[in-house]
Amino acid sequence: MPAVADTPILNTQPLGPLWPTMDPFLFCAHHDDAYPPGNAELGPDAPLDGRQIGQDFSRRDGWSMYHGDVVPGFPPHPHRGFETVTIVRKGLIDHADSLGAAARFGQGDVQWLTAGDGVVHSEMFPLLDRTGPNPLELFQIWLNLPARSKRVDPHFTMFWSGDIPRVVDPGTDGGGATHVAVVAGRLGEAAPLAPPPGSWAAQAEADVAIWTLRLEPGARFTLPAATGEGTRRMLYFFAGSGVTLAGRPVDHAAVELRAGEAVALHNGGTADAEFLLLQGRPLAEPVVQYGPFVMNTQQEIAEALADYRRTGFGGWPWGDAAPVHGPTVGRFVQRPGTAPDVPAPVDVGLPSAG
Repeated sequence: MPAVADTPILNTQPLGPLWPTMDPFLFCAHHDDAYPPGNAELGPDAPLDGRQIGQDFSRRDGWSMYHGDVVPGFPPHPHRGFETVTIVRKGLIDHADSLGAAARFGQGDVQWLTAGDGVVHSEMFPLLDRTGPNPLELFQIWLNLPARSKRVDPHFTMFWSGDIPRVVDPGTDGGGATHVAVVAGRLGEAAPLAPPPGSWAAQAEADVAIWTLRLEPGARFTLPAATGEGTRRMLYFFAGSGVTLAGRPVDHAAVELRAGEAVALHNGGTADAEFLLLQGRPLAEPVVQYGPFVMNTQQEIAEALADYRRTGFGGWPWGDAAPVHGPTVGRFVQRPGTAPDVPAPVDVGLPSAG
């Protein structure tokens, strides 16, 4: 839908398997899998017949194996020239990479990985509960790097759920509350955790924001205007019904908004309404992509392929091609030569790890 006169809505686009994005963002995927109970190998305790193992995006029975063959997920694959921001709303991800870092994260945690000069990582989805369902829901967002930062050193950052700033607007006139998780970009007095040093989001002029919003029934909330010059803003409405933006009803969609204008949201439905917001000042640089490599020229893509063939971006230091971290391990992150970092015990709540 094109711009609507006299409103801050510039256009709307439907939500498909991959959500539409705008510079400086490259990619946004919403995975929402209703996995069954797990088996002894932490894979699904269910037949895999009829699935294209290694390339299963079928959502058969409400879930996919993706590129996994025993445990669902994404075995080792390379990246260069951009960043991945992974927001896990439900379930767990087991991470391993060519830097020698390992992690298990989820339940509201965010992983921010600067691929930069090149990294190989795996993202597997262990199904720890052997007696009940193992729901998994996540966003994976690709944020581009400016040309000057395409070859920065790779960097791995974990934002534990309990450390992520959250804003709660209690609402008025009997309406519900609004809950905002501030992954990037200040919201009022809520300052975000520091993004990786090489990130476009680390530059004040970039005006990058990544927020998730949940409006209870009856809630009203005003998105403040962005402050950056030339900032672009996309609001994804993906759960709930009866929502209006600037007084106009909207269905589930990606809605481009005029970033410089405040926008009134209202949840007139009977269930929570949920949104993802992505905004930033465009890099306005050439984008040349070849699969997991995103550079500025074809020559740089050729160099990335040659470098990966020659070096493997550091090789794969793990004995398993798709590591998972065991049935009784809680959330953690560990880098080479350091002790594991874990979130506060009250924030764990794993079905089999307590």
